[in-house]
Amino acid sequence: MKLTRREIARLAAMAAIAPGGALAVTDEDLFTAQLRLIFSGPEEYTSALETIGTHGGTDLIPGLIIALRFTRGPREPIERLMIELAGEDPGRGWFNWMLWQEKREDVIPHPSYSEVKRLMFLRIDPNFAVFLKPEYLVRDRMKIRLEEITWGGVVKDGIPSLDHPTLIAAADASYLRDDDLVFGVSINGDTRAYPLRIMGWHEMFNEVIGGVPVALAYCTLCGSGILFETSVEGRNSPFVFGSSGFLYRSNKLMFDRETHSLWNQFTGQPVVGPLTDSGITLAQRPIAIDTWSNWQRDNPWTRVLALNTGFQRDYGSGVVYRDYFASPDLMFPTQVDESQHAQKDYVFGIRMFGGAKAWPLTAFKGGRVLNDRMLDTPLVLIGDHDTRTVRAYERGDLTFTREADGLTSSGGTRWSVGEDALTAEDGTTFPRVAGHIAYWFAWNGYLGAESELYGG
Repeated sequence: MKLTRREIARLAAMAAIAPGGALAVTDEDLFTAQLRLIFSGPEEYTSALETIGTHGGTDLIPGLIIALRFTRGPREPIERLMIELAGEDPGRGWFNWMLWQEKREDVIPHPSYSEVKRLMFLRIDPNFAVFLKPEYLVRDRMKIRLEEITWGGVVKDGIPSLDHPTLIAAADASYLRDDDLVFGVSINGDTRAYPLRIMGWHEMFNEVIGGVPVALAYCTLCGSGILFETSVEGRNSPFVFGSSGFLYRSNKLMFDRETHSLWNQFTGQPVVGPLTDSGITLAQRPIAIDTWSNWQRDNPWTRVLALNTGFQRDYGSGVVYRDYFASPDLMFPTQVDESQHAQKDYVFGIRMFGGAKAWPLTAFKGGRVLNDRMLDTPLVLIGDHDTRTVRAYERGDLTFTREADGLTSSGGTRWSVGEDALTAEDGTTFPRVAGHIAYWFAWNGYLGAESELYGG
């Protein structure tokens, strides 16, 4: 990622000489100094650091954070300068400085920052250019802060989506173990299972299920698989999504292949690019995580993702992200409020009825049924902590208890639990409510101020 001699010469020529022969620290000088810290060898450090130090102020810290992560030279001089500019020491290393930056929304990057970051990303993968056009990176046009967009370690489509993949009958899925977890989906009688051991390598599928175009956006880092409808009113065709290679607060930024806008996986909203002012929020569809044995038992006609995806990956049980899932730590930096839950505790979250609410997965230990409400809507939630399974339904003015083969409501009526609805013996139904599992840090980080939290 070293600059060519021609590039260095061009950048150096942009420097201005002040009257009397003294070197003036111009914006071009600062731009050049940041690039040299990132791309050049240690011999460039002293002059680059001196230039930035002469300028002073916190607006160069975001550029220094980039250098701290990607430089091939010593990092200690960069950190010493950052501490001097910031007037505080948040702790050593790129991770801690990113946490500092997330908290310091008052720190506005230098005007050169967007181009410095764009050039850095383009050196990693020139295909990132479709996301990083300069006109997209104007601060007031973005829905998220550019300085909090990080590289996730892969190139564009380095985590390849599965687009209309091959499905097989449940009886033919001999590769699956009974305790393998699957994403279970049923729309208009079209019932399917997508094993997490496969989807962890792909993090996205684009499908038409039961006549409805949908995409599963699975962020392994935040533990959330969200099923979005991809048809939007006023657009001629459904969106088709892929993984950009970028993250925001340890959450993947997906992109649509029509406009190459970047989208927040957690909210289903475009945040960078042509669609940022579109007002689009993708509608959610119900999805459940369950064991393969439970899903197959309850949905005997299900089809399931074939092991032959067209890609070479180790789809073995417990292989993908094994160390990350077993660790209490995050792989990428983001602020977390752990006063109520640990950062990687699981919650089940719903965003409907004009609000948001989360239920800790521990509330469903032993297969508990919760009769609760969200704003003015009474809900019943049926879950199992051990299998990471939660389904939510409206319940009217009834109260439900679990029975061996279903539910019983107040008054003694028996109900069957379906993927679309609760159904009573007399045919009365209550609709299912869309929700999804996530790590606490992701739910709290995006919806903490807006969300209710079930307290038992």
